[in-house]
Amino acid sequence: MRKTPEERRTEIVSAAAAIALTEGLECITVRRVADELAVRPGLIGHYFPVTEDLVAEAFGVAATAELDELIPAGRPTDGPVERLARFFSLTVGESYDGVSRLWLNARHLSRYRPTLADRVARQEALWRNRLSGLIREGTEAGVFHTDDPMETAVQILVVLDGLGAHANTDRGDRSPTVANMAVTTAERELDLQKGSLLTLMSAPGTHRAH
Repeated sequence: MRKTPEERRTEIVSAAAAIALTEGLECITVRRVADELAVRPGLIGHYFPVTEDLVAEAFGVAATAELDELIPAGRPTDGPVERLARFFSLTVGESYDGVSRLWLNARHLSRYRPTLADRVARQEALWRNRLSGLIREGTEAGVFHTDDPMETAVQILVVLDGLGAHANTDRGDRSPTVANMAVTTAERELDLQKGSLLTLMSAPGTHRAH
């Protein structure tokens, strides 16, 4: 069956995003994506005449997929504290490290690629808004306490970014204090009992999809 333009475009971007995660954004070329999909390079060029547009879109799709997994949009089934614990429980492991490497890659390349730089800025704003929205919801419910949900969200993300900067190195020698720094930052800034998020993170079902 012949694919619609929307289906074909989605297929191309998905293939490029997979290449970005496994090989790096700089490996996304018209020929590389065409080989991945077993199509002619001209087909890729038809949908993305400028390769940089495909690179930026691939990064955006991969980064958004990560965000949707960590902090799902839509109507929640759990409370703010449980969702925040689930968020932190998913920021460990090889899968998260892979996306951390992608962010490192994107931020480095964006110094020289304006289109990618714009997409990185947009994704960073999505992260801030999604996490601050969760914190604001918890504040309104009286389970979090902070005067500025956005500032608290930025503090948490800065710590996560700092930890993610080591995604290319061995994390085996990290002390629990360092490994859990983002969690303890959240507990402190949201006036939660020390260790409460860590306890929830270890509870059965914390990693389930919503």
